[in-house]
Amino acid sequence: MSAEMDALVAGVTEKLEALEAALYGLKQVNGKFTTEDGLVTAEVNSDGALVDLRLDEGITALPPADAAQLILSACRQATETAGEARSNIIATLNESLTGGTAHPPGELAPGPDSARR
Repeated sequence: MSAEMDALVAGVTEKLEALEAALYGLKQVNGKFTTEDGLVTAEVNSDGALVDLRLDEGITALPPADAAQLILSACRQATETAGEARSNIIATLNESLTGGTAHPPGELAPGPDSARR
C-alpha cells in the first residue's frame, strides 16, 4: 500500500475507534442526585429512565405535596446530570471526527474532497 492509502486507513481506523468509544460511553452514562437533606436519591440511565429511587424514612414527616416535589426535583437533577454526561461524550466524539476543529451546531465538517469543489 502507498503511504497515502496507509494514512487514509489509519484515519478511518481512528474515527471508528472514536465512534466505538462514544457508543460504549453512552451505554455507561447514568445520572444520580441526592437532595441536600439526604431524603431522596434518584438515579437515571442513559435514556433518562428512572432506575433507582431511594427514600429516607424522614420523608414521611413531609406533607405529601412537599415529598412529591422533592422526589421530582431529585429526578430532574439526575436527568440533567445524565444529559451533561451524554453531551460531553458527543462533544469528544465530534472533536475526534473533525480533528479538533469546531463547527457550528448542525454543520458538518468539510469532507476530504471539499477543497476540490
